Amino acid sequence: MSAELRSVVILGTGCAGLTAALYTARSGLQPLVIEGQEAGGQLGLTTLVENFPGFVEGIQGPELVDNIRRQAQRFGAEYRSGNVRRADLSARPYRLEMEEGQDLRAECLIIATGARARWLGLPSEQALIGHGVSSCATCDGFFFRNRDIIVVGGGDSAMEEATFLTRFASSVTLVHRREDFRASRIMLERARGNPKIRWLMPAVIEEVLDAQQKEVTAVRLRDPRDGRQWEMPTAAVFLGIGHVPNTGFLGGQLECDADGYIITHENVLTRAPGVFACGDVQDRRYRQAITAAGSGCMAALEAEKFLAEAGHGAGQT
Repeated sequence: MSAELRSVVILGTGCAGLTAALYTARSGLQPLVIEGQEAGGQLGLTTLVENFPGFVEGIQGPELVDNIRRQAQRFGAEYRSGNVRRADLSARPYRLEMEEGQDLRAECLIIATGARARWLGLPSEQALIGHGVSSCATCDGFFFRNRDIIVVGGGDSAMEEATFLTRFASSVTLVHRREDFRASRIMLERARGNPKIRWLMPAVIEEVLDAQQKEVTAVRLRDPRDGRQWEMPTAAVFLGIGHVPNTGFLGGQLECDADGYIITHENVLTRAPGVFACGDVQDRRYRQAITAAGSGCMAALEAEKFLAEAGHGAGQT
């Protein structure tokens, strides 16, 4: 079966991918957007978003995603459910092997597959994501002003999250499963010097309470040394155990850092001509909806320029 050829294929439907879809569609490039496993990206798991410009009273994360999606669709963006098993970037047009059926070829590829947060893997944790369980202190810290909260982790991410959250919380208890830390010395010392941060280790969260009320009220903890369990009241649990970029399908064909984030040049350019990366798949620092949208815009403008120089005009598929 021959592969379907498209001028622009966008992988991902978070803020980055959808903004790229909006700009390429408005330019007449008729982009095909592959939704992937987590349609809407991290924003699809967020409840109230109060820091995206233009929404005075805030907006629900899934609603914001749907608005951008429909806006891009109005200009001709096409959406398709599916997952890329493997990308072949050895020659243009690039080939995408799909898990669900017919493969694709793309003259231009925009990678906006994002990064997924590392979770503890507890059913109660998953049930309370967006209701007191979060992986983004910058997004959700404000909602827990003057409350006692928990941060989980022992690396730089946890120290950074805990330190940031002291701007809002009455206290931040850092829960770590070991007595030693992976965090760099400077990050650890900064956290230790903050009087609002408390330390609880070694300790493991066994359950987040209370899933039935759809609100975090406490956690059940276990001491790994003797198995002792107890409950600790808290208004929120922030996961600071890192993120995993969704780049496995690339098979090492693009330059990535040690953690798998795509390394870009001049904002969104990769080493492969006509392949651009935007959003959390290449941004391990900011990870905000607005920065993802901005990079999606950049990727779209670069794609339009690339295709024009390559002789592929608007309206070609």
